Amino acid sequence: MKILVINSGSSSLKFQVIDMSTEQVLARGVCERIGIDGVFTYRTGSGISIKEQVPMENHTQAVHVLLDTLADPEKGVIKDFSEIDVIGHRLVHGGEKFTGSVVITDEVIQAMTECNDLAPLHNPANLIGVDACRQLMPDTLMVGVFDTAFNQTMEPKAFLYGLPYQYYEKYKIRRYGFHGISHKYVSQRAAEFMGQDPRRVKTIVCHLGNGASICAVKYGKVVDNSMGFTPLEGLVMGTRSGDVDPGALEFLAKKENLDLSQIMQILNKESGVLGISKNLSSDFRELKDAEIKYNDKAAMAREIFAYKVAKYVGSYAAAMNGVDNIVFTAGVGENDSDIREEICSYLEFLGIHLDDVKNRESAEAVKISDGMSKVNVLVIRTNEELEIARQAAEVAGQLQAQGQEH
Repeated sequence: MKILVINSGSSSLKFQVIDMSTEQVLARGVCERIGIDGVFTYRTGSGISIKEQVPMENHTQAVHVLLDTLADPEKGVIKDFSEIDVIGHRLVHGGEKFTGSVVITDEVIQAMTECNDLAPLHNPANLIGVDACRQLMPDTLMVGVFDTAFNQTMEPKAFLYGLPYQYYEKYKIRRYGFHGISHKYVSQRAAEFMGQDPRRVKTIVCHLGNGASICAVKYGKVVDNSMGFTPLEGLVMGTRSGDVDPGALEFLAKKENLDLSQIMQILNKESGVLGISKNLSSDFRELKDAEIKYNDKAAMAREIFAYKVAKYVGSYAAAMNGVDNIVFTAGVGENDSDIREEICSYLEFLGIHLDDVKNRESAEAVKISDGMSKVNVLVIRTNEELEIARQAAEVAGQLQAQGQEH
């Protein structure tokens, strides 16, 4: 079975083709600057690499470009479109309607459209990619894999805000949690790596990138996730503020004469480590370089980030009444050994001891705690595309089994 994984943004479309018999990536790439000047990047497992400007006025044209390339006699990895058995779409927000992956139908699209208010930047862009694929490959099975679905096992004590209950009833204002695709893959991969049954371990996944979240996974189910109604809640991130007292925002709005849209722009695009470092950078690598050169704001931004992560990890250990695995993943979590070390320095009360040599290793999966540590500390490379493909294949398999029963 070959699966095409699509992750559609407002002006971009990332893709991978995965052969599920081996879980090998046959080709990957991205269509960028759709509707502007069009840039197409493509790479195959056999070493073919392309980066060129290609006119792409809309997402349908972008899908056309990628499909034509995939089936090209010289550059392609398939003979024709019929070799694509399933298209798996990354969909950000499924609200409370979707607790797992589903076949994309008109009803599913309608339900997703109703969630657009919950994710105005992501859901409409995701649906554009779905529509483009449906136009060009109407007979191909399409599966939606939701970033919020894995977090739907959270209980009301974790997902309800201290707001009048009527607002949850009327508008579904609650914590949803995000990065669910990554958290599911990493928590299960960690258990597999350690030879554990995921249904018997307590794992805290630290997905630390420009966007960052912490997820508490108890016996295979999510107990809590640091992101909330939107991906703005929780940790200090690259440009996002994370947790802020709403009273401070009212104060700021009055002092600076700002409206709500301007406040949201500050919270989403001008805050986080970028804002703390006085606009030096939202890139943790650049902040690290600046810290080495004694830039105190860069050092403070990284310190605050590590402190907030440690606070959430500690609270989630309490929420699960213990923890077996703490796992670092995503760009910062996988590559910044200093940040990992600083975070873990706050967690010695859990009996954590790092192996300094292992902490500086680079591998798909590595245990960085030493033999004395009471908690396993791991670094696992996330693979959201593979997780999407696996879930899409599972849905396709269930459909096939149901067909055979009838």
